[in-house]
Amino acid sequence: MHDHRRLGRELDLFDTDPLMGAGLPYWLPAGAAVRHTLEEYVREAERAAGYRHVYSPVLGKRELYEISGHWDHYSEDMFPPMELGSEQVVLRPSLCPHHALIYRSRSHSYRELPLRMAELGGMYRSELSGVLGGLTRVRAIQLNDAHIFCTLEQAVDEARAALDLIRRAYADLGIRAARYRLSLPGEGNKYVADPELWRRATALLEQVLEGSGVAYEAVAGEAAFYGPKIDVQIADRAGREATLSTVQIDFHQPERFDLHYIGADGARHRPVMVHRSVIGSVERAVAHLIEQHGGAFPAWLAPVQLVVLPVAEEQVEQADKLVRRALDLGLRAELAGPEHGTLGARVREARLVPYVAVVGGREAEAEADLTAVRLRDGRRPGAVPIDELLHRIQSVVHTRGAELWAPA
Repeated sequence: MHDHRRLGRELDLFDTDPLMGAGLPYWLPAGAAVRHTLEEYVREAERAAGYRHVYSPVLGKRELYEISGHWDHYSEDMFPPMELGSEQVVLRPSLCPHHALIYRSRSHSYRELPLRMAELGGMYRSELSGVLGGLTRVRAIQLNDAHIFCTLEQAVDEARAALDLIRRAYADLGIRAARYRLSLPGEGNKYVADPELWRRATALLEQVLEGSGVAYEAVAGEAAFYGPKIDVQIADRAGREATLSTVQIDFHQPERFDLHYIGADGARHRPVMVHRSVIGSVERAVAHLIEQHGGAFPAWLAPVQLVVLPVAEEQVEQADKLVRRALDLGLRAELAGPEHGTLGARVREARLVPYVAVVGGREAEAEADLTAVRLRDGRRPGAVPIDELLHRIQSVVHTRGAELWAPA
């Protein structure tokens, strides 16, 4: 079984340091490349789906979280407030209060709705040391979050579209959902005391799930404090489950923040707030992808997509030209010269790189501008024109294809 904590360190993806603290990993260049590619993928998917991106601060006044309900229902998972003059500020545990304020800062007409607001933003949770582990449970989280402000009549369609976006992303990333869960409130006072709110939101989410044609299981005690949610569960190779993606329908925060829009009748109306996250936290998504692929990421997601190996010092200049051509095309390419060991040792070192190009004496001197190609899966297409190789790699990366050497 692949353990992302071990692989992450072996492959120089991420690490930790006691001076930074538990649950606060840092990303090394290879891991940062995976993370950046994943973030760009989800931003582009959201943009194509009609979302507009914002940035909001990671701090907020304590009063903000008192209004949202986090302070009453979630403060045990928040970092303590910091004194700033006569005010108290808090590291945010969630992005939704900030997005509610952004919505509230401007007047809105029913013609603008649905308004889809997305952000890849930081949030912070005071997790106990005993539950921290690798990238799956951390204290500083980069969350792929979004909030859709819409009319009641639009809420089911918007939530269903969000679930469809999640399912398309899973197909592109090769992630398999273990199950879909309708997370409902449990016993205790951690949940907002408004039975009608829970009934309405639950009924709408049931429509979303049934309309999407997915089997689901209702589970008590897993809801957010302000409303029910659809959780998309993933499982590691040991069968341990975790929530990666969510869709929620929220009547609570629009009420708390007094959000409104002007309807066709000229009167003020309360919007519904649909929360959704396509890949959840970037940390947990990358952890799952590391374990799922054993570090052998799909070509479009790989930290290094092409490594070029000159056989001897005489071919370094030619190999370097190939690397620069690949970089100019937007590919992630590196040169591994003779100073890094024998050719066999360098090939073994590059075992997880999708494409290895070997430049020997014959290839460097060939008028056809050839390079010998080795694929990660063991295939050797042989001497290939450099233009063809780069075109093939570009095609696989652009289409996020699973086949490394599809027909030209």
